[in-house]
Amino acid sequence: MKLTTAARASALAAATVLLSGVVLPQVAQAAAPAATDRLAAAQQRALPEPPSAAQVRAEIDTLVVEAPHSMTGYSRAQFPHWITQSGKCDTREVVLQRDGQGVQTDSECRAVAGTWLSPYDGKTLTAASQVDIDHMVPLANAWRSGADGWTTDRRKAFANDLVHSQLVAVSASSNRSKGDQSPDQWKPPATAYWCTYARAWGDVKYTYSLSITAPEKSALNTMLDTCQ
Repeated sequence: MKLTTAARASALAAATVLLSGVVLPQVAQAAAPAATDRLAAAQQRALPEPPSAAQVRAEIDTLVVEAPHSMTGYSRAQFPHWITQSGKCDTREVVLQRDGQGVQTDSECRAVAGTWLSPYDGKTLTAASQVDIDHMVPLANAWRSGADGWTTDRRKAFANDLVHSQLVAVSASSNRSKGDQSPDQWKPPATAYWCTYARAWGDVKYTYSLSITAPEKSALNTMLDTCQ
């Protein structure tokens, strides 16, 4: 990953706070917030802030544009994920704590209470079993974009990346609807999230030097047009 020393220090400090058992500050909300306000609140709590739309446009302009690679040899096991981050907390549990409100965990670091607002579709989830941790750039898409030539260690880093905009807690239904599709094939039902989604997707592709298809690039630029 392309991380500066300062970025690594910042990420370590953030992870320490998350894993210390300290509940993140609650975000005050009105009794009946508008859908766009609720999605904005979810965006603030969710994945690390991606770069601006202008920067991401410049980033995706540097990416290799090519047809998808073959899926030969692919399996999710090629991307070891939900690795232990600290103590008994794995990557999934860290993201559940980061993205939720009022999250309580048991002695095994499993989320046993809390609420999560899925930014993809605006659904409020009240049990961790209703939540999927989505890879912004899906593992299979990464494989087709260049990860087929990576080492296992690099694929593991990609699948557990808490520093970049790669992991986000969303409703299981939206994650499964998305599957491994790129932005030209699937977009979040909540159009208010398109700007963040495109910025995150494009920056992850850039960070990991992954390729992009022509329709994917066009869709990202269209979604970036929604940024204010």
